[in-house]
Order: sequence, then C-alpha cells, then structure tokens
Amino acid sequence: MSTAAHEHSLDHITPRDQAEILAQALPYIRRYHGKTMVIKYGGNAMTDPALQQDFAEDVVLLKLVGINPIVVHGGGPQIDEALARLGKKGTFIQGMRVTDEETMEVVEWVLAGEVQQDIVGLINAAGGKAVGLTGRDGGLIRARKMKMLDKDDPKVEHDVGQVGEITSIDPSVVKALQDDQFIPVVSPIGFGDGNESYNINADLVAAKLASVLKAEKLVMLTNIRGVLDRQGELLTELTARQIDELIADGTISGGMLPKLAGAIDAAKSGVHAVHVVDGRVPHAMLLEILTDQAYGTMIKSH
Repeated sequence: MSTAAHEHSLDHITPRDQAEILAQALPYIRRYHGKTMVIKYGGNAMTDPALQQDFAEDVVLLKLVGINPIVVHGGGPQIDEALARLGKKGTFIQGMRVTDEETMEVVEWVLAGEVQQDIVGLINAAGGKAVGLTGRDGGLIRARKMKMLDKDDPKVEHDVGQVGEITSIDPSVVKALQDDQFIPVVSPIGFGDGNESYNINADLVAAKLASVLKAEKLVMLTNIRGVLDRQGELLTELTARQIDELIADGTISGGMLPKLAGAIDAAKSGVHAVHVVDGRVPHAMLLEILTDQAYGTMIKSH
C-alpha cells in the first residue's frame, strides 16, 4: 500500500458511516446510469500528481457504475513550456494565442502527443480503457479560421493564425467507443476544408461536444471554487438567466467569462446541468456528481 493510500485511509470513519456514504451515491448512480458526461479537464487537477490520480480514479469509477465519461483536455501551460524550450515567445492578441504554422506544430505534438497520452495512461493505470482522439479522428471536429475583430474598432480584424472556431462536430466515433466500454480522451484540435489544423479553446470543444451529444452533464474542472457572489460566497446553483444577470451587473467578469460562455451555451442547448467544479479538491468530480454536497456551481438549463 502506497503512502498516499495510507493518507486516504478511512480507518477513522465507522463502518456504519462508510455504508451511509456509499448508500448516498445510489440515487445518483441510478439517475445517471447510461447517461453521457463530458468532462473538461484542466487547471491544478491536471498538473498536481495526486490530483491527477484522483481524477483518473473518478473517471474509471463513473464508467464502472454505468455512466459514460468523455474527457476533453486543455494544455496551455504545457504549450508555453514547449515553446519556451524552442526559444519561441508566445504572443497574444486580446487573450488569444497567435498560432503561426510552427506554433501549431508544437500545439499538436504537446496536446495530441504528450498531454493526451499522459491522461490516457493515467486512466488505464487506474483500471479504465481510455482512447486518445483529436478532431481529425473519425472527422470529429470540423473547424474554420477564427475571425477576430478588434474590441475597440470592429472594422479591424486581427490575424491570430491557426486558431479555429468549430463549424460542426460528428460524434459517431465517440459514440462507437463509448458503446464498447472505452473512455474517449479528446484533444481540442480541429481540421479545416483543406485538411489544415486548428487550435480550439478546450472549454468550447467540451461545451459543443456536450450539446451535440445531448449529454446529461458537462463538468468543468477549474482552479476556482465555482461562481462567487460579490461577498465571495459560493453560488451552488444558478440558471443560465441568473448568470446573464450576474454578467450584466459585473459580478462575473474577467477570466470567468470565457469559461462560463461555453457553459451557458451548453445549458441553453439541451445539456441538463453544467458543473463548474473546484479541481483543487481531491475527488471533487465524484463528490459533486454522486453526493448531496456541492463542490462548485451547478448551472441548470432553465
């Protein structure tokens, strides 16, 4: 038994309490059995080795109780690191990484190579059967060059290179893998009409995939506790309309906006619930989905 296993020992919990905790998961397991959940994997959960293992165990457990998880991952810090090793400085326009041909090559080998395969390996080591995909596999994600208009002068268009927006998603490869007990791990790279590659925001890929699959849930693992009110208190349940109001009055701003834009779109287009979950909490995903406790903010479709 590893030291980590000792730290997580449940000796201090009485058998009766352990049984209660397990029983609490039952109605959730029943409700979500056979349903699809899209999980956006990023932040600390993705870089801290102990949290990586917790995440992999959570994904495998969800699969074993009959829920169909699909993982979509990001990899901004890993891309920055690889570019730095090549002596290439990333440039950003309005928060978007300018992706020339050389940068795109790096993005592809970091996301579809290193990061994706690490996640596949972690899930397999935890007892699952993960399969890595990019948007090219099975024609999964078609994309086109993103038009980026200047925020001050909409007549000016910035060229951010091979940054894409999704034109369509064909989920048949994901469905085929799911039906065969595999866990798909998707890198957010799309392809265009000329077979060119595009780097796509992972939050948007996760949200769009959840919408197209009519997923039961979209779970976004992030580095924040969830959506907070002005007093810094966690808002555990919101509707898409309430979020629009919080954006209008400035409660939600900055880096939360792009995260929530995809979440709100998914909620409005048929995903029953979107969870913005604190990925810094061990097993946060399992606790959020299979217990009564809130470890983030749930955005309901109406």
